[in-house]
Amino acid sequence: MDRGIYPVLQMPLDEYDVIDPVVLAKEIDWLIELGVSGVVIAMVSEVMRFSSQERREQWKLVISLVANRLPVIVSVGAESTAVATELARQATGDGASALMATPPAIFPATSEQIYNYYRSIVEATALPVIVQDASNYMGQPLSLELYEKLLTEYGTARIQFKPEAKPVRERVAHIQGFTKGGAQIFEGQSGMDLLDTHPLGLFGTMPGSEIVWAITALWNALENSELERAQKIHQGIAKLITFQSTIDEYVAVEKYLLVKQEIFTSTNQRGPVSAVLSAETKAQIDLAFAALQSTVLG
Repeated sequence: MDRGIYPVLQMPLDEYDVIDPVVLAKEIDWLIELGVSGVVIAMVSEVMRFSSQERREQWKLVISLVANRLPVIVSVGAESTAVATELARQATGDGASALMATPPAIFPATSEQIYNYYRSIVEATALPVIVQDASNYMGQPLSLELYEKLLTEYGTARIQFKPEAKPVRERVAHIQGFTKGGAQIFEGQSGMDLLDTHPLGLFGTMPGSEIVWAITALWNALENSELERAQKIHQGIAKLITFQSTIDEYVAVEKYLLVKQEIFTSTNQRGPVSAVLSAETKAQIDLAFAALQSTVLG
């Protein structure tokens, strides 16, 4: 896989809660035209509201639609080691390029149990495994010692990271210090942590798919040391992020903006959901979106 932008796909759902393959193909083609480095199926893809069988059907559809044009990263995180390990085996056999896994979040677990959970996933595949700490939204932060143990046992090629627990910059710096700059780390806060973490040697970023054109512009500005432009774009992105403090809010806003850009035809989510956008909120999102477009596209 190459360094760069790896958007997490939104799932276009029809009135029966079934993925619309035609709209999904349009989303994937749009992202490829925007120059992304790969695509991801993860939390804002609503995987936690799909059964294990549906998750497999979901990633097989994405892999088929991508048709070897880009790497496909598949989330296999689950609430048990047995389920996560089986998903890892299946995704590997079905052609995923890499795996990502959140730790169990509903049931409390010791650090040793979480280590064994990730170890089982890694042992079930030859693919890279991205350890996702999604504790901003669910569960508890993963310990830095856990990262160190996994890196010591499997190395930086097999173990990669998407750290989202605060303070993100300090945690990224710790991992890079431990690996002497060799860790492959993805930013995962929709670009919000890029200004702080890009200088530490990120491998990539995993935003939602709805404003990839803005995330790409921010990434390129940082790559080219255009800090003033990067800061302006970051400010525009930050205004949109104020409407997204939970997973359901992320999904709702992202689908709303995909409809606005005529990529999606519906904002349907699998329910029940904790966030429904009001007319007033949509109007505020529209203003922030227009301002971001103006900053990025001139």
